[in-house]
Amino acid sequence: MRTLHLRIIVAFALALLGASLALWIISVQVARTATRDFFEGSMTLELEQAARAYEAGGPEALREYLAETDQALRGERYLTDSRGRDLVSGVDRSKMAPSRFNPFGFSRKPEKLVIAKLSPDGRYRLLLAAPPPLGLMRFAPYFVLFVLGILLLGWSLSAGIISPLHRLARAVDAFGKGDLSVRVQCNRKDEIGDLAGSFNSMASRIETLLTAERRLLQDVSHELRSPLARLGFAAELMKGTSNPDAAVARMHREIRRLSSLVSTLLEVTGSEGDPTSRTTEEICFASLVNEVVADCRLEADARGVHIDTDIGSVTTSVRGMPELLRRAVENVLRNAIRFAPVTSTIVVSLEVAAEAVILSVCDRGPGVPDSLLERIFDPFFRVEESRNGTAGVGLGLSIVRRAVLLHGGRVKAENARPGLLLTIQIPCAAVPTPTLVTVDAPTA
Repeated sequence: MRTLHLRIIVAFALALLGASLALWIISVQVARTATRDFFEGSMTLELEQAARAYEAGGPEALREYLAETDQALRGERYLTDSRGRDLVSGVDRSKMAPSRFNPFGFSRKPEKLVIAKLSPDGRYRLLLAAPPPLGLMRFAPYFVLFVLGILLLGWSLSAGIISPLHRLARAVDAFGKGDLSVRVQCNRKDEIGDLAGSFNSMASRIETLLTAERRLLQDVSHELRSPLARLGFAAELMKGTSNPDAAVARMHREIRRLSSLVSTLLEVTGSEGDPTSRTTEEICFASLVNEVVADCRLEADARGVHIDTDIGSVTTSVRGMPELLRRAVENVLRNAIRFAPVTSTIVVSLEVAAEAVILSVCDRGPGVPDSLLERIFDPFFRVEESRNGTAGVGLGLSIVRRAVLLHGGRVKAENARPGLLLTIQIPCAAVPTPTLVTVDAPTA
């Protein structure tokens, strides 16, 4: 059979047919037994009285007795001898009597039951032809209810199985056609619910991987055009230039820029890759911040910028990926160093509030227009014209946001007037964090 729905219906039809047949047979047996028990006592008494009337008054007395009994009770009664001859009319009623092989002692005639009772000495037989007290038509309403109940049960069971499977099939078909956001809405707690949950988990994982792959391709195709064009231009200049060393130096600079760009793009994609491949551990966030500040002091000193820390005695731990958090803190701090004016101070502070560790980094640079504060975390978005014209790829703060979101935290930018204040909030280790937060793909 081609469909599960048809197979279920056929199975229930066969079950209904078998159950109905069994119920019919049981009803017949019960009706026969009840009928025999119902007439057993009265026929014994009637047989004795009919035999006495016949022996005392002959056929006429027997006719009167049988007529009175038929009038008082249901049915028609006949008294025969051992060979089946009617003792009143002399009619042969042997064919009317049940077969001696009938274990129930009665036979079924049109619209009547014929019951026979033999005297102990075998001389007389009383035949009773009467409507059955338990006619099978009395069971008809119950048979109808039984059939309707079975049909309703079969239909509901079939619909309960087929309907979610159809939804799952439509979701799988839509997912296969490219709709990665499709999910199955199923709250069942049985095997079908487990199947729907497994599909949703698989779809989320595939969507994450494919989205990261598409983002990487978009980012690479978008950002590699300019460096490659400059490399081609530098190669052309080397053909007739009088200063090949400058052209070679320019090519090396562009190659290093390409290498750095590719590494950064891979890092962004890796941060949003397969969540099951990540390993987390408890990290002393204050120690991590101190290490990053120590690493960045040399660059800050070279630019004439001072870093002032206000970490205090914060020892609260967070749970996450150390290298990813280190990269996020380092990007925030290097961003502040890049835009901080010479001889200015960058303030790095750390505190614990609302079951979260809060890191604040504030520079004294030109800040960012208020209308662009939310966009500075988008990949490849630059506002150098609003700050000091320092060149950059535009991925540093994007990495910060994605790293923080993957740890269940939040990142915020606001103007400190002067300068830009960046705040990172990471839940403490005792606070459960989500394993994955999906970040929308950037638009080129």
